[in-house]
Amino acid sequence: MDFGLNGKHVIVVGGTKGLGKAVCKLFAEEGANVAIVSRHQAACDAVAEELHNTYGVKTVGITCDMGDDHCGDILFEKALNAFDSLDVLVNNAGIWPQAYVVDMKEEDFRHTLNVNLVSPFILCRNFARYLLAQHRTGKIINVVSQAVFHGSTTGHAHYAASKGGLVTFTISLARELAPYGINVNAVAPGIMDTPMMHEILCQKREYYQSRIPLGREAQPEEVGYSVVFLASNKSDYLTGITIDATGGMLMR
Repeated sequence: MDFGLNGKHVIVVGGTKGLGKAVCKLFAEEGANVAIVSRHQAACDAVAEELHNTYGVKTVGITCDMGDDHCGDILFEKALNAFDSLDVLVNNAGIWPQAYVVDMKEEDFRHTLNVNLVSPFILCRNFARYLLAQHRTGKIINVVSQAVFHGSTTGHAHYAASKGGLVTFTISLARELAPYGINVNAVAPGIMDTPMMHEILCQKREYYQSRIPLGREAQPEEVGYSVVFLASNKSDYLTGITIDATGGMLMR
């Protein structure tokens, strides 16, 4: 099936490992040009080189710290210098610190909200401004979490709160941008076997698997297909939704 992504220009924030890297690969397989964004230039460049050499698409690695309020301006400037135009933004970067609320430091709560909610807001805003100024349609996909709907059970209340805010922000932005042909959606992963979760999965794999009706954690590519679908022309009539890619943890 042709997803209409050949030649499209995509930004994937948090694109060097786990779900983000899988998403970058899936976009490249579809012929999309990909800007890979993370805090580490060497990691960005390595993924960019791998995708270019394997799939022949244009790629660029962009260093950006999601805790820096000025990061959004730099990111889009570099992406436009590489591609001349932009079509898709995927907000996948995030942090997942652990502390129960009674032990949580206020600065850790604020930092988590800044990285997981404020930074996606800035990037969504800047991308929307670009599309509107250029009279272009486009797609925004925000990666959230099943914890938005279940709450955290393992000491990640700040993470759940930040992703919950991102879901309602996604809905609000979708309403604002729908008249202009700009679709804004979210994907809520469940438990994935990624570097962020690898250590805790090794410690508590049976506990996490017991919460998943399908009985296993997801591989990143399995969740990545939902992201690519929402970026494609097959999702043109979908906006303001959250796809539950959780193996049945969410059933609504």
